[in-house]
Parts: sequence; structure tokens; C-alpha cells
Amino acid sequence: MNYANATQCIDSLNKGEVSAKELVDFAIARIEALDEHINAVVTRDFDRARADAATADKERKAGSDKPLLGLPVTVKEGFDVEGLVTSWGLPGEHAPAGEDSVLVRRLRAAGAIILGKSNIATMLADWQCANPRFGRTNNPWNPDKTPGGSSGGGAAAVAADMVALEFGSDLAGSLRIPAAFCGVFAHRPSQGVVPMRGFAPPMAPRLPIASDVDQAAVGPIARSALDLELALGLVAGPDGLEAEAYRLALPPAGQKNLRDFRVLVLDKHPLCPTASAVQSAIAEVAKHLEEAGCKVARKAETLPSLTDIARTFQALLMSLMGVDTPRDDYDTAKDADDFDSQAMTMSHRDWVELDRHRLGLQLGWKQLFSQFDVVVCPAAPVTAFSHDERPFGERRLTVDGSEAGYDILPLWSSLTNPTGLPSTTMPIGADAGGMPIGMQVVGKRYGDLTTLRFAALVEAQFGGFRKPTSLV
Repeated sequence: MNYANATQCIDSLNKGEVSAKELVDFAIARIEALDEHINAVVTRDFDRARADAATADKERKAGSDKPLLGLPVTVKEGFDVEGLVTSWGLPGEHAPAGEDSVLVRRLRAAGAIILGKSNIATMLADWQCANPRFGRTNNPWNPDKTPGGSSGGGAAAVAADMVALEFGSDLAGSLRIPAAFCGVFAHRPSQGVVPMRGFAPPMAPRLPIASDVDQAAVGPIARSALDLELALGLVAGPDGLEAEAYRLALPPAGQKNLRDFRVLVLDKHPLCPTASAVQSAIAEVAKHLEEAGCKVARKAETLPSLTDIARTFQALLMSLMGVDTPRDDYDTAKDADDFDSQAMTMSHRDWVELDRHRLGLQLGWKQLFSQFDVVVCPAAPVTAFSHDERPFGERRLTVDGSEAGYDILPLWSSLTNPTGLPSTTMPIGADAGGMPIGMQVVGKRYGDLTTLRFAALVEAQFGGFRKPTSLV
């Protein structure tokens, strides 16, 4: 049972080799044994999980074929789970959620058992994982290192075999950076594919309708690409009024083997120094792909400007953050002349012009993906670094012995965000200190099944999850 992935657990359940009760008891024991040192699963719902496991075992005996029946999972703290508090890491009193988020409701409908919720960065606004309510999460590979953020608790829980499946969110790399730092898989879906209703900070109103957050997505974390595909298929699809008119049908992957793929390999970013260990790992993957018969290129004239993408992402992000900025701070920012302040306080006219600009980026990607099936690139410019609790402006990263700004962390992951592209992150090796290295597989919008197919084929031939050496 140790380190069985979700697909393997479900197969064992279907064959009667294990019960839902046994899986839930194993997961709870694992959390209780390890979480004193990792602090990944911070909101626990063990009594209800045990009751749900008993119900799942009865349903299975009665012939139920729910696809996740009896599988224990966790979700990021930011998701509403009926009866549990959604705090986004903020201290103080918050009322328990009155109902499940759409994603949690779909998981329950598929038979999954919610064990609890995983730790986050405060208000999901950091690439580390700590907050004043629950404290800090440590990386299972090395407790002195961060697991990444903001979905750090979920990635740590999956890497430590507390659960085989978790769901997090991603606005500025919050799925992909933790997955890379903890050596697991994650999928950021195409924009809007998985509904976000019921994923909101505690002060936000809960309404029966909700719109997607610009540039954000919610998606799964797992220990295999096949688990990601399974999970995506169960939670994707329109919500609310749209569900009355539309059905989601993601295009199937047209490739069966690695040699069928046309791959663009990127390992250098004009705004971002990237660690040599990360570049070497990407180069090793490219070598394997060529040996497998892939058509591999390392440059393309149709590639949109990475600088343009990064600046567009940052401007749109700051504009979004400006909506909830306190009025005094917002008014002060109006008079500042730095890029972030100007973006945060841009006029509606400026925002519409920027929104039109990203249509040009979208067209650029469309042209690129007429020549390539996937783009592979780093998920992060560095591997997991030591915990750093200093103010943002004082934090520094070390890249091959040289200092770099903390704000380079999302530059690789922001590649997809302005135009809503899907990205599958997977482990591809380790640095000299043994910390995992992650790679993104990026595809055209709604090409989720293609990036997942590619990741699964790479995993089967020369990649995949490894157990953290510090754990058993």
C-alpha cells in the first residue's frame, strides 16, 4: 500500500484487495506519524472520513461503480468543505462553510473521501507555504527547505504518501512550483475548464454563481500523470447556468507514442537566470526525446516574446490585486511611477487595451502550436530553497552562486497564464543536493489531454516520481 498511486489504489479497491476503511486508516496513520514534522494537512476531518469509508465499502458491495469510490484525498485550504472553516491562512474566527465547493462536490459524487485540507501561504500570496493560522509546511525531502507555495501543503502531502491525490490552485505558479519542489506531478488546466465556485477567501460572498479568476485555475496534484488525467476528467466541465447549455469535450491526444510528438525545448528565459542543474535536467530530457524519435527543436520564430508574456502577466495580476487593496494604499499607489503600482491602478480603458494585447499573444501561441505539439521548459528557475521569512523585498535567491530577486520565481510558470494554456508539471531528476527538479509540459489551449499524454509517456520511459530519501 505504501506509495501506491491513485490508479493503483482504485484498482486494489475494485479487486477487493483493500477496503476503503483500510485506505483511510492508512492515510490517517501516515498523517499522524509524519505531520508533526511536515505540517501538510492542517484541517482534519477524520471522523467524517471514517464514516464515509464505511459507507463506501457498503456501496461497493452493492455494486456501485463510482470511479473514485473509497479513495481518500485532500484539498487545498482555500476550497470550501461543508462544516469546515475556510480561512486562507488568516487568523481569527471564521464561520464553517455552509456547503461544498463545486470541485469538492464533484469529488464526493465520484466517491472520493475528503480527509481534510492542506496548508497554504497566507491569502495564497507566496511561493512558500506558511501563515499565521497554521504555521509553516516543510519539504518532505528536506525539512529545512520550503515545499513551495501556495499549494505547498498539498504537494508535500502527496510526496510524503499521506494521500495519492490532492487538489490545489494556480495563479502565479502555485501548483507547478510546489510540484517541482516536492518531486510530484500537477496539472494546471486550461483556463475555465474546472469551475472555481466555492474557492474564495473568507470575506468574499458565497453566491450560487461565480466567475473564474483571471489567469487562475484549479487542478490536481498526484504521483503519476495518469492520476492527473483521471482526476481532471471527474472535476472538469461547466458550472451553473453554463452547465444547462454546454458540455465540455476536450480534444483527445492524437499521439500514441513519444515519436509522434513535435517538441519545442526551452531552458533560458530573458528575464530569469535558471539554475544550471535545472537546465541540465531539461537538456537530458531533450536528449532522451530525440533518442525516442521525437522531433525536437530548441528555437522557433513563432514563439511569442517571453518578456512580453511576463510583463502582460504581471500587469494583469497587479490589476487584479488592486481590486482588494485597501483604499489608502490604492490611492498612494496612484501617485507612484513603478510598474506594479501603475498596473495595480490602471484605468478600465488601460485594462481593455491590455486584454486586447493578449489576444495577440494568443494568436502567437496558436501559430506556434501549428508547428509543435508541446513546449517543455522549467517549472521553476531553482530547486527548493531554505525557508525565508523575511519581508518580500528583502528575500533573495541563489542561482549558481549568484544572487537573484525573489520575484523571478513565477517567470517560467507565468508562460501559460495570460492566454490560459494548460501545463502539466512532472519530476525529471534532482540537483546535487538531492532536491527534485520539475519540468512543465505546455500545450495549446484545451490541449490538456495532449500534455497529459506526453507526460505519461515520458514518465513511463525515463521519468517519474521517486520516494523522498528522508522518508520510508
